[in-house]
Amino acid sequence: MKPKVFGIGFHKTGTSSLADALRMLGYSVTGPNNVRDPEIASKALPMALELATQFDAFQDNPWPVLYREMDAAFPGSKFILTERAPEAWIDSAVTHFGDKHTPMREWIYGYGMPLGHEDVYLARFHRHNAEVRAYFADRPGDLLILDITKGGGWQELCSFLGYPVPAAPFPHSNPRSRRPNPAIG
Repeated sequence: MKPKVFGIGFHKTGTSSLADALRMLGYSVTGPNNVRDPEIASKALPMALELATQFDAFQDNPWPVLYREMDAAFPGSKFILTERAPEAWIDSAVTHFGDKHTPMREWIYGYGMPLGHEDVYLARFHRHNAEVRAYFADRPGDLLILDITKGGGWQELCSFLGYPVPAAPFPHSNPRSRRPNPAIG
């Protein structure tokens, strides 16, 4: 039985590309999940634990916030921190989400929209990445840090998960997305 794979990078760091790559490797993937639920802060963990019994891989929200709990509940899992340059990340988040509010982003950042709160979002982004690195510092075999925007892809992912590299190109979903996705808000 293959281990569960949790994508724990924040949205706009290549999470959709990671999901597509994992699907190509045969994983059933979910995420983002329940971003508009006004009670997401209290419902996220029970929802995530239930979804984790139904899928093999997880990406986007709420998974980055719950990596410690998923690690405890599913020993032997693999974790992938997708990253990108902070300036490019905040630019993408503002461009994609702008002034559109979601309860999920409010729970994660304290503000439901990035526009006008760029410094808060960037501080949370930096803190999250540092916390993940510290948490897995003595377990390098359980964490892959992947920057898809710098060309990271099949070689790193397949080596980490123990799969042969597919003949197909690594997926690059939503490259330089400039239009908000009404399904995510």
